[in-house]
Amino acid sequence: MVGRPLDESDLIGRAKRGDTHAYEDLVYAHQGIAFRTAYVIAGNAADAEEAAQDAFVKAWRALGRFREGSPFRPWLLRIVANEARNRRRSAGRRAHLALRAAAEQPSGDAAPSPEATSCRRTSARSSPCATSSGFRSRRRRTRSTCRPEP
Repeated sequence: MVGRPLDESDLIGRAKRGDTHAYEDLVYAHQGIAFRTAYVIAGNAADAEEAAQDAFVKAWRALGRFREGSPFRPWLLRIVANEARNRRRSAGRRAHLALRAAAEQPSGDAAPSPEATSCRRTSARSSPCATSSGFRSRRRRTRSTCRPEP
């Protein structure tokens, strides 16, 4: 029937069969609450928008696992909340790494020493080194021992 509003279970059934227009109607019906939920958890609008959008994509892909007869909104909002938590967690890790990288920067325009560069390269290969290196000064041969920081 044309013009008849479909109830949520009809839309879910059609979306499960691959009807993107039905899923679009579900998204339209729930996008406001999805964004608000993500915003409360993520703490900023940009992450909330991305979390909600990613959650709708994940929900579309997981629609086959949705139990028929169950309410759609709590299922969707669980996906939204998980995605927003993941974004908040990764933002915290990125901030921590940025602070750590800033703390490791040499002050001013000083170039890193050859020993530090060698240790960094060795650490990047993820093998601890305690080797005699070929660094030579004018007076003596030096030994470089480097261990990756914990």
